Amino acid sequence: MATNTPNPASPPTLRSSRKNWVVLAVALALGGLAAYAASNYLSERMAEIDARANEIDTLQIVVAKASLPAGASITADSVAVREIPRAWAHSGAITPDQYSRAESLTLAYPAAAGEPILWAQLEGRRAPTFSARLQSGQRAVTVPVDEISSLSGMVEPGDRIDIVVSARNETRNFTFTLLQNVAVLATGSHADPEARDAQGQPRSYTTITLDTSPEDAKRVIAAREVGRVTALLRAPGDLAAVSGAITDARTLLGLPAGDGKGISSVPVIYGGGPITSGLQMSSRAEAPED
Repeated sequence: MATNTPNPASPPTLRSSRKNWVVLAVALALGGLAAYAASNYLSERMAEIDARANEIDTLQIVVAKASLPAGASITADSVAVREIPRAWAHSGAITPDQYSRAESLTLAYPAAAGEPILWAQLEGRRAPTFSARLQSGQRAVTVPVDEISSLSGMVEPGDRIDIVVSARNETRNFTFTLLQNVAVLATGSHADPEARDAQGQPRSYTTITLDTSPEDAKRVIAAREVGRVTALLRAPGDLAAVSGAITDARTLLGLPAGDGKGISSVPVIYGGGPITSGLQMSSRAEAPED
């Protein structure tokens, strides 16, 4: 009598098939979540990079469109404009507003594609000097900012200032306006008001350079020797003249005339009011009478 033997390759049951579908669905869901998270991370990183790029101070310069050999002419077909961080720009690079002066000149040295075109590379030309900023008959005079500390760090090239001198002779102190509406040519070694350091911050400086006549330049130098020089910053477009009269310091402050010998004053300050008077004391107290 024949017996039935079990088939070792029996088909999977319905239960095991459902289990496989569940595992597949979970794997797909986890994959989708991972892809979504990666997409969000990449989007955030790209937005962060774009934001940083927008915060960087940039400058447009003229670069070689293709590799240019020595002797090649500078033309609109041979160069292009590229925007780079200002901190990376070569001080002798040609900018678009200077291109008209470089057009049709030839290269003394080759330039690779994408490299900045420098004034030093051009035959017979060099970068414009600082003296080119002066009009005929004018002089540039440099003053240390510690001698005009009232505006230290706040003046920029292109600003206009008044120069006030405070001095003293044997008997009195006096103040007067030496120069008015003087143009500031440079702060430190920079004549560009947009000059920034590698971190994008305004560059610090220890001197300012003024645009004056030869006689006014001498007066500024003399004033530094005899008194204190103070700069007063003018508002843009302010052309109003101010008095150049020499004023006694005591008169200017509303104090009584006199040499003030033997008298000292302890000011009495009332809220919001000017200091116009005080308690006067003799320099040597008198002995009380018995």
